[in-house]
Amino acid sequence: MLNKKFPRLLPEPIVKNMRVAELIDTTFKAYNGGRLGEGCRLLTEKMLPGNGTVGMTLTGALTPAGLGRSAIAPLMKAGFVDWIVSTGANLYHDLHYGLGMELYAGSPFLNDVDLRHDGVIRIYDILFDYSVLLDTDAFVRQVIQGPEFQKTMGTDEFHYLLGRYVHEREKKLGLKDTSVLSAAYQYAVPIFTSSPGDSSIGMNVAAMALRDSALQFDVNRDVNQTAAIVYQAKSSGLTSSVFILGGGSPKNFILQTEPQIQEVMGIEERGHDYFLQCTDARPDTGGLSGATPAEAVSWGKIDPDNLPDCVVCYTDSTIALPLITAYALSRHAPRPRKRLYEQRDAMLATLKAQYLKRGTVEKIAHRTDLKKARPRTGRTAGTAARKGKP
Repeated sequence: MLNKKFPRLLPEPIVKNMRVAELIDTTFKAYNGGRLGEGCRLLTEKMLPGNGTVGMTLTGALTPAGLGRSAIAPLMKAGFVDWIVSTGANLYHDLHYGLGMELYAGSPFLNDVDLRHDGVIRIYDILFDYSVLLDTDAFVRQVIQGPEFQKTMGTDEFHYLLGRYVHEREKKLGLKDTSVLSAAYQYAVPIFTSSPGDSSIGMNVAAMALRDSALQFDVNRDVNQTAAIVYQAKSSGLTSSVFILGGGSPKNFILQTEPQIQEVMGIEERGHDYFLQCTDARPDTGGLSGATPAEAVSWGKIDPDNLPDCVVCYTDSTIALPLITAYALSRHAPRPRKRLYEQRDAMLATLKAQYLKRGTVEKIAHRTDLKKARPRTGRTAGTAARKGKP
C-alpha cells in the first residue's frame, strides 16, 4: 500500500567530494532536511522555470553574517530573484560590506559590558567596531543631501539611488560583488522596506529632516507598486512566487499584494502560485511569522490549487540559504534578468487602470466561490497558453 504512494526511504551512503545538490537530493529525506530538499526542488523545478516572477523577503541579521555577498547577490545576478522586501536593518548592515568596512566572526559568550567599554558592537557572534556604525551613518547622511533625494519617493527608488552610490564606492575601493544594494542597482532589482523608519537608515533620514531635508518615503506608492509587480506577472500569464527568509513585516508585505489586488481593488485573482519559507517561528502562537501557507489561502494570499506545492522549512536561514543558493545555481541555468525597477511606472499605470475600471469605494463583493472560472493569470493562464487554448 505505502509503496504505491510514497518513495522508499533508503538513501545512498555519503561519499567523498559529494556535491551540495547531490547531497541534498540523496540524503535530505525527512524532517526539516526533507522540507529543505523539497524547497530546493520547488525553487528550481517550479518557481524558476517559465520565467516566473520571484520575490524574496529578508528578515533576521542575514547581511551582517555575509549572506548578502555569499548568497543574495549571486541569486540576483543569476536572475533568480526579481524583487525584494527587506528589513531596513539588513540593508543598513549591507552598507558595511559595500563601503569596505570590517566585520569579524567572534563569539556569543563575550562580556558585553567590556565590549561597550572597548567600543565593540556584537550581533550574537558577529563583532565590529563602533566606528563602523558612525562611518555608515555619515555616508547615508552625506549621500541623501544630493538633489535627487529632495523629494517624496517610494523605498524602491530610494534604495536604487542609494545603491548607485554604493556601487560607485565599491569601484573606487576596488571591490566587486560585495553588496545587495549595489547588485540591486546594477540588475535593476527593486528593493522595498515595509517599515522604513525602523532601521538606522530611517533614523538618519529622520535626523536630516530636522535639517530641512525634503526626503520623505511614500508608503502608499510602495503598497501599490508591490501589488503592481505581482499583477504584472499574473496578468501576463507568468507565475508569482514568494521566497520568504524569516517572517515579520516583510513576509506580510510581500503576501498582502494579493489581498490588495483582490480584496481592496476588486480585481479578480486567486493568490501567489508558489510559497517557500525558511523560519524558526511556530504557527501556534498566532503571529504572522509562523503563519502557514494553508492559513494564507484563507486570506487569498496563496492560490488554493497550489497549496500542495508550498514548503515551510523550520530552520535557521543562515543554514538554509547557502544550501538553497548552491542547489539552485547548480540545478538551474541563469535566467534573463527582468530589471523590474525600470518598468515601475508602466506597471503601476497598468494596475491603476484596472483598479479604476473594476474597483469601487463601496463594499467589494465576496469572491469565495473557487469553482467559478479562474482569472486568466498565473499558472492557470500559462497552462492554457501552453495547451493552445483560446
